[in-house]
This record gives sequence, C-alpha cells and structure tokens, in this order.
Amino acid sequence: MSMRSKKRATLRSVSKNLLIIILSLTAVLFLSTLFMLKERAGSIDYATYEMMLKNKMIDRALMGDRFIYLESGGETFKIPKEAVDLSQLYKAVPLRVKENYAYIYDLVALLLLAFIVGYIVYALKRQRSEPIPIRHEIQIAPADNSDDMKMEIHPQVSDITFKDVAGIKEVKEELEEIINFLKNPKKFIDFGVRMPRGVLLVGPPGVGKTLIAKAVAGEAGVPFFYQSGSAFVQIYVGMGAKRVRDLFAKAKEMAPSIVFIDEIDAVGKARGGMRNDERESTLNQLLTEMDGFKDSSGVIVIGATNKIELLDEALLRPGRFDRRIFVSLPNKEERREILKIYLKKVPNKVDIERLAEMTVGFSGAALASLVNEAALLALRKKKKVVEISDFEEVKDKVLYGKKKLLAFSQKEKEIQALYQGAKALSAYWYGLDFEKISLVGEGIKEVDREILSRGEMMAKLKVFLAGFVASKLYYNEVFSNSAQDLAKAKLLAEEMVSRYGMGSKIFGDLHDATILMEEAREELEEFLRSKEEILKLLAKKLLHNETVSREEIGKISDEVF
Repeated sequence: MSMRSKKRATLRSVSKNLLIIILSLTAVLFLSTLFMLKERAGSIDYATYEMMLKNKMIDRALMGDRFIYLESGGETFKIPKEAVDLSQLYKAVPLRVKENYAYIYDLVALLLLAFIVGYIVYALKRQRSEPIPIRHEIQIAPADNSDDMKMEIHPQVSDITFKDVAGIKEVKEELEEIINFLKNPKKFIDFGVRMPRGVLLVGPPGVGKTLIAKAVAGEAGVPFFYQSGSAFVQIYVGMGAKRVRDLFAKAKEMAPSIVFIDEIDAVGKARGGMRNDERESTLNQLLTEMDGFKDSSGVIVIGATNKIELLDEALLRPGRFDRRIFVSLPNKEERREILKIYLKKVPNKVDIERLAEMTVGFSGAALASLVNEAALLALRKKKKVVEISDFEEVKDKVLYGKKKLLAFSQKEKEIQALYQGAKALSAYWYGLDFEKISLVGEGIKEVDREILSRGEMMAKLKVFLAGFVASKLYYNEVFSNSAQDLAKAKLLAEEMVSRYGMGSKIFGDLHDATILMEEAREELEEFLRSKEEILKLLAKKLLHNETVSREEIGKISDEVF
C-alpha cells in the first residue's frame, strides 16, 4: 500500500471516530433536553398543598397519571394524586386531565438511540475490515440493582369510616381521641397534651385490625401509609433500616398522617437468642424513628399483631407503642351487626338472630367468607334468595377449610358456658382485674407489677383451674377445653415453687408444684359448691349473651345473697 493510500485510510478512520463522538454528544444533549422538558414540576408536601388551597394560590390544576400538577404564579408544583381529595380541589379551581406527551419523548429518544447505536456498530464493522488495525477496548460496568431494591411508598386516602366497621364499639371509643388529635392537633398541643406516638392493635387473625386502621384514617381524613412487617425484612444488609427511614420520611412530609405496620411482630421480635443482625438493625431504626417524633409532628403509628408476647420490650415502653387496644372475636350482638352489613347486598330470607347464634367464635373475616359461600351455593342451586339452610350447609366448609376456626354445638355451648362462668366467678371473688369474660375468651388482664404475693399468685392459679374443677363437679367429666388453662396452671405452679420459693420448700420441684395445684383444686371445690346458684345463673347468662361483665357478676351475687 502506498504512503498516500495509508494517509487516506488514516484520515477516513479519524473522521469516522470524530463522527461517532459528535453523534454520541448530540444524543446525550438531546436526551438531556427531553428529560428536562419531560418533568419540570417541583414536589410539595401535603401541608403546603393545604395552605395553597386555603389561600386560593392555585391558578389551575392538571391531573396526571401519578401526580396532580398545580400552577401558581407561573410556577408548576406536583403532589401525589392519592393525597388529594379531588372533589374538594375541583370545587376550588379548574381541574383538567394533563396531556401526556411522555410517550412521544420516550419514542423519539428510543428511535434516536437505536439509530446512533446502529451507526456505531456499522462503523466499527467497517473499521475492522480496513488494512490499518484499530484497537477497541470495551469495559462493561458491573450491574447495579440498587434501584430495584428501592421501596415505592405511596400514601392512600381511605374512604372507609367507622360506619363501615361493625362490632367494635369499645375500640371506636378508644380511638376517638386519636382521630380528634389528627383532625385538630393544635387544640391538644395548646392544652399541653401529648398524644400517644404509637397505638398497638392486638387480636386474633381476621378480627379487622387493618380495617380499623383504615377507618381511623378515613375518619380523620389524613393520608394512610400501609406496610407489612415482613416487607422490612431483607437479605441485603441495611435495606430494612433504609425502608423504615424512607417510610417515616414520607409520612412526616405529608403529616398529619398515619403509618400502619401490619404483622409488626415480623420486625419487632425480642432481640437476643437466635441472633439476626439485619432484623435487629431494622428494629433499632424503627425505635429511633419513633423516638424522633416531635409531639407536634402529626404522625401516628398504628401497629397490628396477634403475637404481642413476641414483641421486644423496648417497642412497648411508654413513648412508643404506649397505647394498646385489644380487639377480640365478636360476641353475639356484634356478629349480628356485622352480618347485617354483609347481607345488605345479598338477597336473602334469613333470620339474622338465628344466624348470629350459630356462628359463635367466628371472626369478622370468617363471617364475610360464610356469607359469600352461602350466596355462591344458592346461586349454584339457582335460587333467587339465600336461606338459612345454605348457611348451615357451608358452615363446615368455612370452619374446616384452610384454617379451622372455633365453633360450638348447643351441648358444647352449655359446657363452655359453665366453664367460663366458673372462671368469671373465681376471678371476681379472688380479686383479679377484668372487664368482661366471654364464651370464647377470658378477658382477664395481666398483672402489671414487679412484686406479687403468694396469695395473688394462688388466686390466678385458682382461676386457671376453675373451669376444670367446675366441669368435674357438675358434669362428673373432664373436657378438652381445659387444655390451655391446665398448661398455664402447670407453668405458673412450677414458677411459684422453683423461682419464688412459694412451695413447702425454698427450692421446689415438680412434686411441690403438683401439691400446690392440689391445694388450689381442693379450695376451689369447696368454693364452687357453696356458690352453685350464682354459678348456674352466670352460665345461663353466658349461654344467652355470650359475655358477662364484672358489674353483672356483682349484681347477681347481691341478688342471691
């Protein structure tokens, strides 16, 4: 090859490289311009939005896919669509749908990028065929999937209120203060009142803890942030803690607001034992965020669990989840109200009173499933209305499907009424604290004291044994419903003799625990025989109403004696 040819080939190669560089720079500038044109609005928080709306500072509003765009004084701002009451905004300012040109930008950018990449590939192939070799070193950067691990946090505006939630009268009363605080925090702050930073809803699965939290948000009219506790548990070091920070940062930005953490025991288990550094790091971040709340921040944290005994003590101390609300299975009256709601949309000829009686032990979720299954059965049978026979037919399917639920026949109700009546009478007589005892739950509060006497612990032991003793006295039989209470009694008796020296020896063993339980049983037999009339009246009341309060036991005792 001549010198002139080599020079010409070199010039062609240089010109091609220069052209590739120019095209690449043009593409970068063009894509940057498209990106700038695509989104120019700055984000604002909920408090700023309310101020702008109240002071009539919004000239025009545009509704996009994810955001509401607000034009004010020649500038454009955006706020998540979920945080805005659209009907209220529509009354205040003109609201129209934002023209979405984003897809055009994306299409043009994609076509341009495809053209440039295609040309570069073509140019490189041509260069390889030239006689003058040109070396190309391509370095591939390692993939960074950190963006994939980011948690999208979107607030919800709940349209559920307490009118939509039946059977939780006492829970509603507990939460009224929280709602009033979220509606008007200044009133409480000016009076020097600090509202609880955290509220813990405790109860079995299916009783409506999530629904209650949504109803609180709906009543207060504030943004609602929902997260499951398991969403914070990550295999990547530090990601769980980051998710907690992001969640609380967003909640504070849109305060007043509610953060609801379902299944909080997944992240809030007691530390120590089977060590999990990542989970402990996430829990520590949660504790830090709750400590970091100012009294005027307007953020309330609501947690839900059915395993409060697993939670870390630091999470339950005053200043964090310092208000606990127990949500129990609905009683007969509450089931009746829940069934009324679910049967509204279903054509039926059903005696709701009878249906409430036959669903002892059903949670709200189980009642919803029961109504749905009965309606499906009636539809399969080509009926025009749902009848009580349809409920009777599907009841076992609901009870013994994926999860077996508690239910009683009439005979079992009578046995359970005597069993629970004996516990209620013993708790009242021996001075244990409780509000009411139901057919399916004891309702006896745990003693929150460091120092207890032998007499106080014996009283608790007797209550655990009361149903067992009553069944032997009046049925001359032992039933399986005493299993849980007997296990508690055994554990308590062992602790009394082995840890607290309350047996016949300072350091007792299993034999001493048995002697202690026998002592309690003998005293209970004498006590329950002497109170036979009261016990039968209590069992009758439980059989009919499914609950009996401390005050009602007192009245029955006064009437008999």
